[in-house]
Amino acid sequence: MNTKYWKQLLKSLRLAPSANAFYLDLSLSESLQALAQREKRSKDEVAADLITAGLAERQFADENIQRWQSLTRREQEIAALVCLNYNNQQIADRLVLSPETVKTHIRNILHKFDLKRKIDLHQALANWDFSAWQ
Repeated sequence: MNTKYWKQLLKSLRLAPSANAFYLDLSLSESLQALAQREKRSKDEVAADLITAGLAERQFADENIQRWQSLTRREQEIAALVCLNYNNQQIADRLVLSPETVKTHIRNILHKFDLKRKIDLHQALANWDFSAWQ
């Protein structure tokens, strides 16, 4: 990998330059080369972009886990049902709550996740498995 791009990436991540040793297996290296050719960019640029994107995605996932852990048990239950496409009335019926109480919980959940709409919560947690909540 071109040391210029690697050092730039490490600097942006505030990592020591000695941390630049890693190994790619052959198939991953070939995939990276093919992607670089399709994009008409250097393999180093593509690798740096992929690492940066992967780290950003991981940070987003970690933030969502922290936000999830900040929810009460009841809020987690309601958030899971929202992500399973239950509407407010269905959630109220299932949990023996009033629809207004469900609405309040959802408002609190959205606030803790810094989101505006239930669909935003659904999208933020799209890769999560809520099947145990059904």
